[in-house]
Amino acid sequence: MARFWVCVAGAGFFLAFLVLHSRFCGSPVLRNFTFAVSWRTEKSLYRLDVDWPKHPEYFTGTTFCVAVDSLNGLVYIGQRGDNIPKILVFTEDGYFLRAWNYTVDTPHGIFAASTLYEQSIWITDVGSDFMILWLHGENGTGPAKFNIPHSVTLDSAGRVWVADRGNKRIQVFDKDTGEWLGAWNNCFTEEGPSSVRFTPDGKYLIVAQLNLSRLSVVAAPPVGSIGECSVISTIQLADQVLPHLLEVDRKTGAVYVAEIGAKQVQKYVPLNSYVPAFGS
Repeated sequence: MARFWVCVAGAGFFLAFLVLHSRFCGSPVLRNFTFAVSWRTEKSLYRLDVDWPKHPEYFTGTTFCVAVDSLNGLVYIGQRGDNIPKILVFTEDGYFLRAWNYTVDTPHGIFAASTLYEQSIWITDVGSDFMILWLHGENGTGPAKFNIPHSVTLDSAGRVWVADRGNKRIQVFDKDTGEWLGAWNNCFTEEGPSSVRFTPDGKYLIVAQLNLSRLSVVAAPPVGSIGECSVISTIQLADQVLPHLLEVDRKTGAVYVAEIGAKQVQKYVPLNSYVPAFGS
Protein backbone atom coordinates (compact mmCIF):
# COMPACT_ATOMS: atom_id res chain seq x y z
CA MET A 1 0.00 0.00 0.00
CA ALA A 2 2.84 2.37 0.84
CA ARG A 3 4.36 1.75 -2.60
CA PHE A 4 1.00 2.65 -4.23
CA TRP A 5 0.79 6.03 -2.50
CA VAL A 6 4.41 6.78 -3.36
CA CYS A 7 3.55 6.19 -7.07
CA VAL A 8 0.48 8.44 -6.82
CA ALA A 9 2.49 11.22 -5.20
CA GLY A 10 5.19 10.89 -7.84
CA ALA A 11 2.67 11.14 -10.68
CA GLY A 12 1.09 14.22 -9.11
CA PHE A 13 4.48 15.88 -8.72
CA PHE A 14 5.33 15.12 -12.37
CA LEU A 15 2.09 16.68 -13.66
CA ALA A 16 2.58 19.74 -11.45
CA PHE A 17 6.11 20.13 -12.82
CA LEU A 18 4.81 20.01 -16.41
CA VAL A 19 2.20 22.67 -15.73
CA LEU A 20 4.65 25.02 -14.01
CA HIS A 21 7.29 24.50 -16.67
CA SER A 22 4.75 25.21 -19.40
CA ARG A 23 3.51 28.40 -17.73
CA PHE A 24 6.90 29.87 -16.84
CA CYS A 25 9.30 28.45 -19.42
CA GLY A 26 7.06 28.61 -22.49
CA SER A 27 7.79 25.11 -23.78
CA PRO A 28 5.48 24.49 -26.79
CA VAL A 29 5.57 20.72 -26.29
CA LEU A 30 4.73 20.86 -22.61
CA ARG A 31 2.23 23.66 -23.23
CA ASN A 32 0.35 21.49 -25.71
CA PHE A 33 0.36 18.61 -23.23
CA THR A 34 -1.00 20.89 -20.51
CA PHE A 35 -3.85 22.07 -22.70
CA ALA A 36 -4.59 18.53 -23.81
CA VAL A 37 -5.12 17.27 -20.27
CA SER A 38 -7.19 20.39 -19.46
CA TRP A 39 -9.64 19.66 -22.28
CA ARG A 40 -12.84 18.10 -21.10
CA THR A 41 -16.28 17.71 -22.65
CA GLU A 42 -19.64 16.30 -21.56
CA LYS A 43 -20.12 14.40 -24.83
CA SER A 44 -17.16 13.73 -27.07
CA LEU A 45 -17.83 15.27 -30.46
CA TYR A 46 -14.24 16.36 -31.11
CA ARG A 47 -10.74 15.35 -30.11
CA LEU A 48 -7.67 17.55 -29.88
CA ASP A 49 -5.06 16.87 -32.58
CA VAL A 50 -1.96 17.10 -30.40
CA ASP A 51 0.33 16.72 -33.43
CA TRP A 52 -0.91 19.92 -35.09
CA PRO A 53 1.07 21.92 -36.01
CA LYS A 54 4.32 20.07 -36.50
CA HIS A 55 6.34 23.22 -35.75
CA PRO A 56 4.60 25.44 -33.14
CA GLU A 57 7.76 27.50 -32.79
CA TYR A 58 6.56 29.56 -35.76
CA PHE A 59 3.93 31.10 -33.46
CA THR A 60 5.99 34.13 -32.45
CA GLY A 61 3.20 36.63 -31.75
CA THR A 62 -0.39 36.78 -30.52
CA THR A 63 -2.52 34.55 -32.76
CA PHE A 64 -5.72 36.51 -33.51
CA CYS A 65 -7.35 34.70 -36.42
CA VAL A 66 -7.36 31.60 -38.61
CA ALA A 67 -8.84 30.66 -42.01
CA VAL A 68 -8.98 27.37 -43.91
CA ASP A 69 -8.64 27.06 -47.68
CA SER A 70 -10.25 23.60 -47.96
CA LEU A 71 -9.87 23.56 -51.73
CA ASN A 72 -6.09 23.74 -51.54
CA GLY A 73 -5.56 22.16 -48.11
CA LEU A 74 -4.06 25.30 -46.53
CA VAL A 75 -4.45 26.97 -43.13
CA TYR A 76 -3.78 30.73 -42.83
CA ILE A 77 -3.02 32.28 -39.43
CA GLY A 78 -2.80 35.98 -38.56
CA GLN A 79 -0.68 37.06 -35.61
CA ARG A 80 0.22 40.40 -34.05
CA GLY A 81 3.53 41.63 -32.72
CA ASP A 82 6.57 43.70 -33.59
CA ASN A 83 9.10 42.52 -36.17
CA ILE A 84 7.42 39.18 -36.80
CA PRO A 85 5.66 37.59 -39.79
CA LYS A 86 2.00 38.64 -39.66
CA ILE A 87 0.61 35.82 -41.81
CA LEU A 88 1.64 32.16 -41.44
CA VAL A 89 0.67 29.40 -43.87
CA PHE A 90 0.48 25.73 -42.85
CA THR A 91 -0.80 22.60 -44.53
CA GLU A 92 -3.86 20.88 -43.04
CA ASP A 93 -1.41 18.23 -41.80
CA GLY A 94 0.43 20.88 -39.79
CA TYR A 95 3.56 21.46 -41.89
CA PHE A 96 4.79 25.05 -42.14
CA LEU A 97 4.97 26.39 -45.71
CA ARG A 98 5.68 30.12 -45.68
CA ALA A 99 5.08 33.47 -44.01
CA TRP A 100 4.91 37.11 -44.98
CA ASN A 101 5.08 40.46 -43.21
CA TYR A 102 4.27 42.96 -45.96
CA THR A 103 0.93 44.69 -46.66
CA VAL A 104 -0.46 43.66 -43.25
CA ASP A 105 -0.08 45.73 -40.08
CA THR A 106 -2.48 44.54 -37.36
CA PRO A 107 -4.56 41.55 -38.52
CA HIS A 108 -7.85 40.94 -36.73
CA GLY A 109 -9.83 38.59 -38.99
CA ILE A 110 -9.03 36.45 -42.01
CA PHE A 111 -11.18 34.59 -44.54
CA ALA A 112 -10.29 32.22 -47.39
CA ALA A 113 -12.44 32.34 -50.54
CA SER A 114 -10.53 30.30 -53.10
CA THR A 115 -12.01 28.88 -56.30
CA LEU A 116 -10.77 26.40 -58.89
CA TYR A 117 -9.26 29.32 -60.79
CA GLU A 118 -7.65 31.49 -58.10
CA GLN A 119 -6.65 31.64 -54.45
CA SER A 120 -8.21 34.54 -52.56
CA ILE A 121 -7.49 35.56 -48.96
CA TRP A 122 -9.33 38.45 -47.25
CA ILE A 123 -7.82 40.08 -44.16
CA THR A 124 -9.34 42.71 -41.85
CA ASP A 125 -6.45 44.94 -40.83
CA VAL A 126 -7.34 47.31 -37.99
CA GLY A 127 -4.04 49.13 -38.41
CA SER A 128 -4.83 50.30 -41.96
CA ASP A 129 -7.27 52.83 -43.39
CA PHE A 130 -10.52 51.44 -44.75
CA MET A 131 -13.82 52.60 -46.19
CA ILE A 132 -17.26 51.42 -45.07
CA LEU A 133 -19.07 49.85 -48.00
CA TRP A 134 -22.14 48.51 -46.18
CA LEU A 135 -23.55 49.21 -42.73
CA HIS A 136 -26.50 47.71 -40.83
CA GLY A 137 -27.58 48.64 -37.33
CA GLU A 138 -25.99 50.91 -34.73
CA ASN A 139 -24.63 50.73 -31.21
CA GLY A 140 -27.27 49.59 -28.74
CA THR A 141 -29.07 46.64 -27.15
CA GLY A 142 -32.27 46.37 -29.21
CA PRO A 143 -32.91 44.20 -32.27
CA ALA A 144 -30.44 44.88 -35.13
CA LYS A 145 -28.24 46.95 -32.80
CA PHE A 146 -24.80 45.83 -31.72
CA ASN A 147 -22.15 46.05 -29.04
CA ILE A 148 -18.86 44.65 -30.38
CA PRO A 149 -20.10 42.59 -33.36
CA HIS A 150 -17.15 40.21 -33.44
CA SER A 151 -17.79 37.45 -35.97
CA VAL A 152 -20.18 36.69 -38.82
CA THR A 153 -21.08 33.59 -40.80
CA LEU A 154 -23.68 32.45 -43.33
CA ASP A 155 -25.80 29.29 -43.40
CA SER A 156 -27.17 27.35 -46.37
CA ALA A 157 -30.60 28.95 -45.93
CA GLY A 158 -29.25 32.44 -46.59
CA ARG A 159 -29.25 33.58 -42.95
CA VAL A 160 -26.46 35.77 -41.56
CA TRP A 161 -25.37 34.91 -38.00
CA VAL A 162 -23.58 37.68 -36.09
CA ALA A 163 -21.74 37.15 -32.79
CA ASP A 164 -22.89 40.24 -30.87
CA ARG A 165 -20.28 39.80 -28.17
CA GLY A 166 -20.97 42.84 -25.98
CA ASN A 167 -24.71 42.12 -25.88
CA LYS A 168 -24.12 38.42 -25.06
CA ARG A 169 -26.11 37.09 -27.99
CA ILE A 170 -26.10 35.91 -31.59
CA GLN A 171 -28.32 37.90 -33.95
CA VAL A 172 -29.70 36.48 -37.21
CA PHE A 173 -30.54 38.38 -40.43
CA ASP A 174 -31.71 37.67 -43.95
CA LYS A 175 -28.68 37.99 -46.22
CA ASP A 176 -30.61 39.63 -49.08
CA THR A 177 -32.99 42.02 -47.31
CA GLY A 178 -31.17 42.55 -44.01
CA GLU A 179 -34.40 41.71 -42.15
CA TRP A 180 -33.86 40.87 -38.48
CA LEU A 181 -34.96 37.25 -37.93
CA GLY A 182 -34.25 36.75 -34.25
CA ALA A 183 -31.56 36.33 -31.61
CA TRP A 184 -30.08 33.79 -29.22
CA ASN A 185 -29.10 34.93 -25.74
CA ASN A 186 -30.07 32.07 -23.43
CA CYS A 187 -26.76 30.26 -24.07
CA PHE A 188 -24.57 33.27 -23.32
CA THR A 189 -25.56 34.50 -19.87
CA GLU A 190 -21.95 34.33 -18.60
CA GLU A 191 -20.22 35.85 -21.61
CA GLY A 192 -21.01 36.75 -25.19
CA PRO A 193 -19.75 34.78 -28.22
CA SER A 194 -16.50 35.89 -29.84
CA SER A 195 -16.69 33.62 -32.90
CA VAL A 196 -19.30 31.51 -34.70
CA ARG A 197 -19.03 28.99 -37.56
CA PHE A 198 -21.18 26.17 -38.99
CA THR A 199 -20.10 22.56 -39.33
CA PRO A 200 -19.97 21.33 -42.95
CA ASP A 201 -23.28 19.47 -42.67
CA GLY A 202 -25.00 22.59 -41.30
CA LYS A 203 -26.35 20.74 -38.26
CA TYR A 204 -24.26 22.54 -35.64
CA LEU A 205 -22.68 25.89 -34.86
CA ILE A 206 -19.28 26.02 -33.16
CA VAL A 207 -19.13 29.02 -30.83
CA ALA A 208 -16.10 30.42 -28.97
CA GLN A 209 -16.31 32.41 -25.74
CA LEU A 210 -13.12 34.34 -25.19
CA ASN A 211 -12.74 34.96 -21.46
CA LEU A 212 -14.38 31.67 -20.47
CA SER A 213 -11.88 29.79 -22.67
CA ARG A 214 -14.77 27.67 -23.89
CA LEU A 215 -16.01 26.20 -27.17
CA SER A 216 -19.67 25.20 -27.51
CA VAL A 217 -21.35 22.94 -30.04
CA VAL A 218 -24.87 24.31 -30.60
CA ALA A 219 -27.73 22.70 -32.55
CA ALA A 220 -28.62 24.68 -35.69
CA PRO A 221 -32.33 25.54 -36.07
CA PRO A 222 -34.42 24.41 -39.04
CA VAL A 223 -35.19 26.73 -41.93
CA GLY A 224 -37.92 29.20 -41.02
CA SER A 225 -37.30 29.11 -37.29
CA ILE A 226 -34.66 30.56 -34.97
CA GLY A 227 -36.07 29.29 -31.68
CA GLU A 228 -33.92 28.96 -28.58
CA CYS A 229 -30.22 28.16 -28.39
CA SER A 230 -29.50 24.53 -27.42
CA VAL A 231 -25.95 23.52 -26.43
CA ILE A 232 -25.10 19.93 -27.38
CA SER A 233 -21.57 19.84 -25.99
CA THR A 234 -18.83 22.10 -24.63
CA ILE A 235 -15.06 21.90 -24.76
CA GLN A 236 -13.46 23.59 -21.76
CA LEU A 237 -9.94 24.81 -22.53
CA ALA A 238 -7.29 25.65 -19.96
CA ASP A 239 -7.53 28.95 -18.10
CA GLN A 240 -6.34 32.02 -20.01
CA VAL A 241 -6.17 30.21 -23.36
CA LEU A 242 -8.63 32.84 -24.69
CA PRO A 243 -10.06 31.48 -27.97
CA HIS A 244 -10.49 34.57 -30.15
CA LEU A 245 -11.65 33.39 -33.59
CA LEU A 246 -12.14 29.94 -35.08
CA GLU A 247 -12.62 28.35 -38.49
CA VAL A 248 -14.07 25.04 -39.70
CA ASP A 249 -12.60 23.05 -42.57
CA ARG A 250 -15.43 22.60 -45.10
CA LYS A 251 -14.09 19.21 -46.24
CA THR A 252 -12.94 17.49 -43.05
CA GLY A 253 -14.96 19.34 -40.41
CA ALA A 254 -11.82 20.02 -38.36
CA VAL A 255 -12.01 23.10 -36.12
CA TYR A 256 -9.02 25.46 -35.91
CA VAL A 257 -8.96 27.82 -32.91
CA ALA A 258 -6.82 30.97 -32.70
CA GLU A 259 -5.92 31.42 -29.02
CA ILE A 260 -4.64 34.87 -28.09
CA GLY A 261 -3.80 33.86 -24.52
CA ALA A 262 -1.84 30.76 -25.44
CA LYS A 263 -0.42 32.45 -28.57
CA GLN A 264 -1.06 29.42 -30.73
CA VAL A 265 -3.63 27.75 -32.99
CA GLN A 266 -4.98 24.32 -32.06
CA LYS A 267 -6.88 21.82 -34.18
CA TYR A 268 -9.87 19.74 -33.09
CA VAL A 269 -10.94 16.76 -35.19
CA PRO A 270 -14.60 15.59 -35.29
CA LEU A 271 -15.53 12.08 -34.31
CA ASN A 272 -17.29 10.86 -37.45
CA SER A 273 -19.97 9.00 -35.56
CA TYR A 274 -21.38 12.33 -34.40
CA VAL A 275 -20.29 15.04 -36.82
CA PRO A 276 -20.06 13.78 -40.44
CA ALA A 277 -17.55 15.54 -42.67
CA PHE A 278 -18.56 17.43 -45.77
CA GLY A 279 -20.02 15.20 -48.47
CA SER A 280 -20.47 12.13 -46.25
